[in-house]
Amino acid sequence: MSKSQTHSTKTVVKTGSEGLVAPSTIFEHSKVAPGTEDLSGRRGSNRSLGPRQIAADIDSDAISAWLARYSDNAHTFASNRREAERLLLWSLTEAGKPLSSLTHEDLLRYQHFLVQPAERWIMDRGRKWPRHHPRWRPFVGPLSKNSIRQALVILNCMFSWLVQIGYLRGNPLSFLRRRRARQTVRVVRFLDDELWEYVKTTIQSMPAETARQQATQARVRWIFSLLFLSGMRISEVVAHTMGNFFCRSDKAGQPRWWLDIVGKGNKARLIPATQELMSELSVYRLSVGLPALPLEHEAIPLLLPVAWKVPPQTCGERMDIPAPLSRSAVHIVIKQVFEEAAKRVEAQGENYWAQAQRLRAASAHWLRHTAGSRLAHSVDLRHIRDTLGHASLNTTSLYLHVEEDQRHRAIEAGHRLGWEETSSASFGPKISARPEKPRPIQREEEIRSTYNQSPMF
Repeated sequence: MSKSQTHSTKTVVKTGSEGLVAPSTIFEHSKVAPGTEDLSGRRGSNRSLGPRQIAADIDSDAISAWLARYSDNAHTFASNRREAERLLLWSLTEAGKPLSSLTHEDLLRYQHFLVQPAERWIMDRGRKWPRHHPRWRPFVGPLSKNSIRQALVILNCMFSWLVQIGYLRGNPLSFLRRRRARQTVRVVRFLDDELWEYVKTTIQSMPAETARQQATQARVRWIFSLLFLSGMRISEVVAHTMGNFFCRSDKAGQPRWWLDIVGKGNKARLIPATQELMSELSVYRLSVGLPALPLEHEAIPLLLPVAWKVPPQTCGERMDIPAPLSRSAVHIVIKQVFEEAAKRVEAQGENYWAQAQRLRAASAHWLRHTAGSRLAHSVDLRHIRDTLGHASLNTTSLYLHVEEDQRHRAIEAGHRLGWEETSSASFGPKISARPEKPRPIQREEEIRSTYNQSPMF
């Protein structure tokens, strides 16, 4: 990554393809003005005067040093880069100062900014541009409370590390008031049986007349089969290959297929690959010209470009392995299917509008929650925990919708007020015709006499 530029409002940070993106012309009306301040951060007001443990002398290089610690985890790296990039661009263009000069008050302003970013910070609706495209923007819309909380957690980690390493003097986020996240008591982002059937019907009804259409349908069916039957996160799917499948025999000598992955938090786990999942894998592999079953440590990605097929080659010639699909590409495919399914639901009439909107709100992660909810009907929670990679059974228990439904039915049957059972002729509980005569109030001298005669005194 090259050094920050201070002579132009149109290019403040020039970086490589994996680094921090430049503000470009989208910020030409920003507060950054040539010559007003060294925006590189060399003379930032929060810079430490003591020795530092990194060679970086400007903010962008210091951030890159922090990001380099996560280079072995593409998902974490992308999340951290996104938040660091947003803050750096906001610091340069909105606050008009380097990141190393940000104060506690600046971070409060940034927190409010995340609730509703200015229009010029937001991507075109329904379109995601590559990060170095002129029409790229840092946001796709306002952030939710959870997203803002997560952004501040990431930035707090970054600032803390920059302080520990000797680049910054203090962490301007350390005094920001933080509210604890409310404990989730149930999973709501999943598809019920009826909506799930609409999704499957939509996939099975995709056109398959041309070779391209057949390849598209085969890949879509495999994507949904893999995400649902394995319960994998989308980041895990794009990070692994078909060589992560392996077969071993159980105690009875029955061959069992497994999927060996490294998931969230760099935790390894084994996912049972059911016969149905292996059948879907075989169908997909055959559709692109591969053998039905994978070899252990095979480098073929789990998801392939739709136009890719095994090229004709002579015996023994090395095959070129295609790049795996990106997370955003898989996300787009899934959203397109949900949109088509939503249209099918809407066609049923006005009463189905809410269900259609629920499908439009769904994402790849909903398939994981749908899988967990289905498994919780009949599978031991410990098996679900280990398959989905949960750290605690408390997380897995959120999928127990069936138990919640049973509890609801039990309370419904056994806990009633019964207004309708009250006789219409009765206007209230029966009372005696002659109420008890109220006792007269004791005179003060009687009270004193009783008090003095008490054995306690």
